[in-house]
Amino acid sequence: MSDSVSLIDPPPTESRDAARIADVKAWLASQFEASAKEVPAFEYTSRSVAHLIREILENVGLAQESLPSNVVSSAQVLANVANLLNIRDTELSSFLVAMGDISLRKTAVEEKRAKVQKESKILLDYTRKAIARLTYLKRTLGQLEDDVAPCEAQMENWKTNLAVMASKERQYLQQYNNYKALLNRVGYTPEISHGVLVEMAEHRKELEKKTKPILDTLRSYQDLPPDKALAALAIEDKKRQYAAAEKYLEDVLHSALATND
Repeated sequence: MSDSVSLIDPPPTESRDAARIADVKAWLASQFEASAKEVPAFEYTSRSVAHLIREILENVGLAQESLPSNVVSSAQVLANVANLLNIRDTELSSFLVAMGDISLRKTAVEEKRAKVQKESKILLDYTRKAIARLTYLKRTLGQLEDDVAPCEAQMENWKTNLAVMASKERQYLQQYNNYKALLNRVGYTPEISHGVLVEMAEHRKELEKKTKPILDTLRSYQDLPPDKALAALAIEDKKRQYAAAEKYLEDVLHSALATND
């Protein structure tokens, strides 16, 4: 019985009272069984069990009042440690098992704490990076907001310029169509190149040199004598010469066009 009860009663709890009552029942059964007797009727309550234990301790000279103060203090400390370790007896093995269990739980807690600290460090690093990223995004947003007004002004300027360019495009297209119609009216064809025009201008100058004497002669006929017959013959001769010169110019133009093709 001394192995299952302490000299100093621990604070009562329902689970501890139930365990104590079970211990007392088992101890009484073993004692009366050794004497080949039945256990007398007994009401097992916390108070009755405590009273029974107190009487047993007094009978063997271990009552609290009869013990030295240092023994009582040691017993109280032992009882407190047993309560703290949640053991029901004062056996050394029970204390060692309880201490081993506490050591294992302490190790598990330390490992969990180290894991939590590692995770906390990682989360702290992520948080710092997120704060830095957020700061950068806020600064970028501020810069973008500052650039909104100048960009809007630039866009309005571009919009105005585009409108002007569109108007100019329509104007140039109209001028192009007008020039194209003008070229069609004067007989321009794609076959007439710059080289052809230059060649035609040179032939024109040459023709003008040849026709100039004829024109001068025709102008001199204004002073002809009143003989109409002679004047008519002279005029017809000059007309033939002028027609020949025009035909020569036409042949030269056709020749130039054929050469370009």
